[in-house]
Amino acid sequence: MSTENIGARNILVIHGPNLNLLGMREPEIYGCETLQDINKNLARIAEKVTSDIVFFQSNAESALIDRIQQAMSDGTDFIIINPAAYTHTSVAMRDALTAARLPFIEIHLSNIFSRETFRHHSYFSDMALGVISGLGSKGYELALEYALTVHR
Repeated sequence: MSTENIGARNILVIHGPNLNLLGMREPEIYGCETLQDINKNLARIAEKVTSDIVFFQSNAESALIDRIQQAMSDGTDFIIINPAAYTHTSVAMRDALTAARLPFIEIHLSNIFSRETFRHHSYFSDMALGVISGLGSKGYELALEYALTVHR
């Protein structure tokens, strides 16, 4: 990647509930990579173009909301978010993203549309610049590439 194409410089990656269990939890659905593997790979990609990337994971909805609100004033340019189970339930996180007014991409490791019916609805997709679902950890990489090279 050329540094001349840099879009966002300060990127926040938010991982929702149970993503701390990646590599152990249902590997047939979520793969064998750990959350640390995913973060390490994203940090390596961001480092090549001298962008700052911050990672945050919580199982608590209130902590995720607090972190989204913090992004409003900490220099964050772009959010990559995997809301996990909160995708289907959290109006409060939606409201926080609305208030933050920051561009974001919604990520899902599994294809939520090939799973249980209750997983087919997202409270975030209509606000997101894009949604990447079903590509495993490659979805995070694609979102980061977009943020770094396309989004301005």
